[in-house]
Amino acid sequence: MVATVWTVGHSAHEPESFVHLLRRHRINAIADVRSEPYSRHAPQFCKEAFTDLLRRSDIHYVFLGRELGARSDDETVFTDDRVDFDKLAQSRTFLAGLERLRAGAARHRIALVCAEHDPLHCHRAILVSRHLCGPALEVRHVHQDGRLETHAQLERRLLDHYGLGEGDLFTPFETQLESAYEEQGRRMAWRRPDSGRGV
Repeated sequence: MVATVWTVGHSAHEPESFVHLLRRHRINAIADVRSEPYSRHAPQFCKEAFTDLLRRSDIHYVFLGRELGARSDDETVFTDDRVDFDKLAQSRTFLAGLERLRAGAARHRIALVCAEHDPLHCHRAILVSRHLCGPALEVRHVHQDGRLETHAQLERRLLDHYGLGEGDLFTPFETQLESAYEEQGRRMAWRRPDSGRGV
């Protein structure tokens, strides 16, 4: 039996509409994968307010930002002052976070939550979902309007985003996809604030 994990961005949802979105897909547990679970633009999703909202809605909450967040204090996952998604994905902490998700997905309908509304521009898809998917687990992304996108559909959108095809005689599909992931991860990767080049 294949388990499923969902992902969703809180964006600027009102609390009630966000809970409605979760209930629409019968999601009963949230794994918060934000490195820093606070937002100036959407204070209703700061950790304390968010956990209270979910508690009142009978939805479980776990913070996995340390394990699966896009920022890191592990010096070994940086390349030139930028988090390297490939290195981060091989770290012991990240792999432990994936295992916690897989175990939880056997008991709950879990959604990964981050801020971005479009998973194509969020590490929950480009980093976490990429390494979470497998023969025994699929990922489905919930969009703001409630529609679902499989991770395979998102990968096709990622290829289109970079004008890449689905492989040809000389460049297999897997190579094209890896290139697209690498470029998107590089563009999204967090930089140290003191690097002089922003974040």
